[in-house]
Amino acid sequence: MVSRRKRFTREFKIETVKLVTDGGNSVTQIAEDLGIHPNTIYKWVRQYSEKPEEAFPGTGHLASEAEIIRQLKRENERLKMERDIFKKSHGHLFQRPEMIFRFMRDHQAEFPIAIMCCVFQVSRSGYYAWSKRPESRRSNENRQLAQEIAEIHRESNGIYGSPKVHGELRRRGKRHGKNRVARLMRKDGLYAKTKRKFRVTTDSNHSQPVAPNLLNREFNPARPNQAWVSDITYIWTTEGWLFLAVVMDLYSRTIVGWSMAERMTRQLVMDALILAVKRRNPPRGLLHHSDRGSQYASEDFQELLLKYGMICSMSRTGNCWDNAPAESFFSILKRELVFHNRYQSRAQARQSIFDYIERFYNRRRIHASLGYVTPSEFEKLNLAA
Repeated sequence: MVSRRKRFTREFKIETVKLVTDGGNSVTQIAEDLGIHPNTIYKWVRQYSEKPEEAFPGTGHLASEAEIIRQLKRENERLKMERDIFKKSHGHLFQRPEMIFRFMRDHQAEFPIAIMCCVFQVSRSGYYAWSKRPESRRSNENRQLAQEIAEIHRESNGIYGSPKVHGELRRRGKRHGKNRVARLMRKDGLYAKTKRKFRVTTDSNHSQPVAPNLLNREFNPARPNQAWVSDITYIWTTEGWLFLAVVMDLYSRTIVGWSMAERMTRQLVMDALILAVKRRNPPRGLLHHSDRGSQYASEDFQELLLKYGMICSMSRTGNCWDNAPAESFFSILKRELVFHNRYQSRAQARQSIFDYIERFYNRRRIHASLGYVTPSEFEKLNLAA
């Protein structure tokens, strides 16, 4: 970091001038290294060239208050720039020099090379020597691929690991090996968001009638609106819990219905089903599967199923695997969204979850089980076939 000088002695000025006249250094570079404005150095060079013996009488001058303010502003700007470099380069700080130099090259229009060298503790001569080396074809391909990988990872909000990044590249017509994609992601410090432990949410301890497990883990129906699964989860906010009920079409894993409320009631699951029916208008005979929670076993919900001509199926007691696709969706939702946010209100959480389901999960997020296409794409591709 450049130290702030309050006094410029005659010797200091002369040596600065000699850096320009004898050392072959640019005024801009010297000014940056010494923390002096380039115009000041130009003035010193002019004064010294005109009258070397009479230039800079005395010991120099004490910087004025205005000059001190200017120096402090320059120093503050440099500190902000160093902070921004740290933020953008978190995956490169402890990498080998080649990775650091690559970052510097990619961001040289944004940050000065000298400051990046200072932040990364590498030499400018080392960087410039590296930058002049001819890039091999393979290295150039890896650089371009790494940029596209970073773009895909960023567009997924840091959600995708190497399998989904590889799948997205295939969707874009790019054929690269899975190991190559994984290696480049590791080099750049790009990883998927992690999982947390599953917790049971619904209460199956009730005296209401329950249905048999007619779905029997047949999670891949032949057509849309043949089998739906439903479940409930909860999200913490500073205002308290927000409960989310969803309805998923197993054919494409599309979330066709959802509802959110402050309490986990039968109305919550009914509203999710009503929305699903309004959007999909399914034929009678659709199989609706859920766990044995009191909300799904309630008389009101069962009457709603009868009204829509749906067949009721329920998981076996304490067996979350019977409703695995719905449980998997909640795991994904929390891993990719909820665990990375602190919601200040239920309204904030509601908006965030709505955006995730409707804009990202259904329309943009690719699924390995669907051949690395989105739910909406899967339905369009197969209905058009």
